[in-house]
Amino acid sequence: MLAKLSTRNAARRGACVGAVTLALLGAGLPVAAPGAGPAGLDRFYRQKVTWAACDPGAPKDLQCGKVTVPLDYAHPGAGTLDLALARYRATGRSQGSVVLNFGGPGGAGVSELALSGKQFMDLTNSYDVVSFDPRGVGRSSPVSCGIDAGATSDSGGDSGDSRPDLGNAQAARKALAQWKEVAAECARHSGPVLPHIGTVDAARDLDVIRQALGDGKLNYLGFSYGTRLGAVYAAEFPGKVGRMAMDGVDTLTEPLSEQGLVAAEGQQTALDDFLDWCVQDIACPFGQDRRQAGDQVVQLVRSLDENPVPTGSGGRLTGQQLVGAIGQALYSKAMWPSLERAVASLVQDGDTRAVQSLASGGMARPAREGPQDPQGSPAPKPPQGAAKPQGTGGLVDSAEVPLDNVPAALMAINCADDPDRPGAEQLTKDLGRLSAEYTQASPVFGRYRLNELLMCYGRPRGTDFIREKVRDVGTAKMLLVGTRGDPATPYRWTVETARRLGSSAVVLDNRGDGHTGYGSSQCVHRKVDDFLLYGSLPADGSSCPADTEPDASG
Repeated sequence: MLAKLSTRNAARRGACVGAVTLALLGAGLPVAAPGAGPAGLDRFYRQKVTWAACDPGAPKDLQCGKVTVPLDYAHPGAGTLDLALARYRATGRSQGSVVLNFGGPGGAGVSELALSGKQFMDLTNSYDVVSFDPRGVGRSSPVSCGIDAGATSDSGGDSGDSRPDLGNAQAARKALAQWKEVAAECARHSGPVLPHIGTVDAARDLDVIRQALGDGKLNYLGFSYGTRLGAVYAAEFPGKVGRMAMDGVDTLTEPLSEQGLVAAEGQQTALDDFLDWCVQDIACPFGQDRRQAGDQVVQLVRSLDENPVPTGSGGRLTGQQLVGAIGQALYSKAMWPSLERAVASLVQDGDTRAVQSLASGGMARPAREGPQDPQGSPAPKPPQGAAKPQGTGGLVDSAEVPLDNVPAALMAINCADDPDRPGAEQLTKDLGRLSAEYTQASPVFGRYRLNELLMCYGRPRGTDFIREKVRDVGTAKMLLVGTRGDPATPYRWTVETARRLGSSAVVLDNRGDGHTGYGSSQCVHRKVDDFLLYGSLPADGSSCPADTEPDASG
């Protein structure tokens, strides 16, 4: 969904490569006895994971493996994909596995578990803690749009970071043409996996993983987009749901236009909370007058859009790039002091380095470090002479994961999950109205978010399964955590999704700030662990208090 990538920055070494072609069906798979899985899928459901040491540099106690899944579940003979897995083994008496999805879409679970796995060590008292790279992500047949690193990070205004005013019909038509070119490049560089990359297929992969791990039911902890994946799994396999916790709950129904508007509103609320905190500090670059502080943010963004400032790497920092950096820092309350210092350096010294660091550093995830929002990337220019897809259908090396895999996968999965495809005439007409609505929702983030509304233009229509079928799931009880100050997945989505899922959903109200609660709230962390480890659920509608304020000196 919009503005919700919950994963840390994966290794970005090596050349950008395209997605893989397919392995022959059955390669490396055991012969299955009839009845081991759904019709036609027996051989996939009879797999067992072979665990081994991970790549050098990974934690020594982290093990890696893979499972093989069909490219197309409707035609399981058409080809296969390998999915990368990683786990920390249970240290106590094991009751199976708990599978983690850190969000995105586009977040690679293997690298994230290696980086942040220590915060889940309490769960190893009873579980193997497992994560995976979903199809099209990380080492699992990664998709790409052939965009080089410069087009998605420190590019200047000429590459699209100026975020045109889409209330202007001419600018809107130009942006639509650019996005259509991008869609064609993504298809060219991603290969056969691209039409099968949505959450419905990923949920079916998750069930194959469950079986390969030897679990009768899926125990699961999903963050942000991972809650969408969990909800779709519950609809597809209600009888296989074990203990399922969802933190930072996604919407299941809203179109991209509404999601973008909600994202702008949520980020504006988070910015207001930050400014309330900032003006209490003498070092706040916006001064100590709260009303003037809000106006100064708007003025700073406009000034940089009109006159971008040079960066040390030869580019230019625009107002929209600053907006992106601010939005990323707002994902975690612990990042507020860093945001304060970064803007102070920019305003007082013209030093862009700290702002750029916020824009390219750790991504938003369920932890205390700061986030990144790859979906904030502008419409990139199509690459010139980029490589064609290559590979074998197996896992790719970490060094070969395309540099643009995160934003490419995010766009592909969100678009695969979205059934709306208005034409150019309708979009151009709607953008004039939406421009005013988005700006009213947030004078800072509105223009930034409106540009993302066009990302599915030129792509095939997505599934309507999530909107129409994910409801009244009839599973075991599930824990849904919503955070009041979440800038990406607003608390109202938790309430709406719980109502949609039906009586199985139990809501925990986290009265804190930041995106997701498990890594930032001791109360949420404890209640989620108690549920996963012992089956102890809080009362529906119960709450966790906000943790202490961040230290402005830290």
